[in-house]
Amino acid sequence: MDLRVHKSHIRSTLLLTIALTMQWGSASAQTPLYEASLGDATLISPYYFGPNAFPVPEMLDGRVQHDLRVELAGDYFAGYRGDRTGDIALKVNIPLWTDRANLSLWMPAMEWYKNSDENIATCRIPEEHREEARKGHLSGDVYISADIQLLKEKRWRPDWVVRAALKTASGGEYFHARYYDSPGYFFDTSVGKSWKVGHNTRWAHSLRAVLSTGFLCWQTDNGRQNDAVQFGVTAKWENRFFTLAETFAGYTGWEHNASHGGDAAHDRPVVLRTDFIAHVRQFDIVAAYQYGLRDYTYHQVRLGVAYRWDILKMKKEK
Repeated sequence: MDLRVHKSHIRSTLLLTIALTMQWGSASAQTPLYEASLGDATLISPYYFGPNAFPVPEMLDGRVQHDLRVELAGDYFAGYRGDRTGDIALKVNIPLWTDRANLSLWMPAMEWYKNSDENIATCRIPEEHREEARKGHLSGDVYISADIQLLKEKRWRPDWVVRAALKTASGGEYFHARYYDSPGYFFDTSVGKSWKVGHNTRWAHSLRAVLSTGFLCWQTDNGRQNDAVQFGVTAKWENRFFTLAETFAGYTGWEHNASHGGDAAHDRPVVLRTDFIAHVRQFDIVAAYQYGLRDYTYHQVRLGVAYRWDILKMKKEK
């Protein structure tokens, strides 16, 4: 496949994703939790909702996924205010004609939660919904993104990826403060560079550094949207047997600067995340721990397994 075909596929993928994103972003929230003027900070932010409402997006590392990859994982969230949530999460990466672009889909397929009186009071769940908000189960929002490789790493050049993603409003139980019941989207970019460590070919190690930034937004309950700047940095230790990564990331919304009464929006979540992935042939064994440093009031533990198919190679062989 020549360079012109690569560029054509990448351009069409990006345009399609942007169109879908703008369509979802123009939709409106269905059921406001409370009424607020345009000058007030709202409670539609990660501090007041469940752990899957709009978490800090997992960073890309400057590379796209070349394989068809399906991951199934289980999460447990221990909330600082007593919320206890577990879920089954699904993620799929699909290469699009080329090793420079893929489509990614992920969601909490099913979530179970048990709420505390402290969390219910902090989230200001309406009185008539408090008893029902103590425990329940539901499916979550669906995320879809196009991940596009602009540059591939060479001796002095880093990898460079851009991503355009949207969040649906399919998650339920808005009045129980589980999901926003409003759409969102984000655009981000990441740059990554690796350096080899040692000369043992069997245990060839590399140290990788990644920087990321972007723009994220979601609709709030009073006819406006909250815009946020994304940021993140990752350090990775990689070899053929495992990957170990440490990530500091977050996003900062503008509503925390609201000057007309109301509570602070608490729309500046920051997390510290550790990921360990063991590579066993075509399988990835996944383990992660995430700690909410600010405005994300949860510890998260993840265990999962993924399987990879090199479908681009299979197509070439045919």
